[in-house]
Amino acid sequence: MTKIDSYRDRLVWEQAMDLAATVYRTTRAWPREEIYGLTSQACRAATSVPANIAEGYGRENPKSYAQFLRIAQGSLKELETHLLVARRVEIAAAASVEPLLAQCESVGKLLRLLVRKMAPD
Repeated sequence: MTKIDSYRDRLVWEQAMDLAATVYRTTRAWPREEIYGLTSQACRAATSVPANIAEGYGRENPKSYAQFLRIAQGSLKELETHLLVARRVEIAAAASVEPLLAQCESVGKLLRLLVRKMAPD
């Protein structure tokens, strides 16, 4: 088993960082008039996921860590919703949204597993 010395050693954090970077790259193609609307909201939600994983880890308390992981889960669902809205109002094509939703699903599965490990109750 690999020793976890930092939140950066966690696969879920790495995948969440990849997701955030992909969201930033993808939203560059969205209309300029959305820069302070849906684009900004999607990017903030995307960066909130790895940020909360890191912040929870930094608390050095399993219960607190589990709570921050749950917050990360909420931010992930928020991101998914922004992506679905962007697709529905035709800001983004399904072809650009579907891979992001698949990444969200992968990160979500890892978050659920880690939450169960940190707070099995």
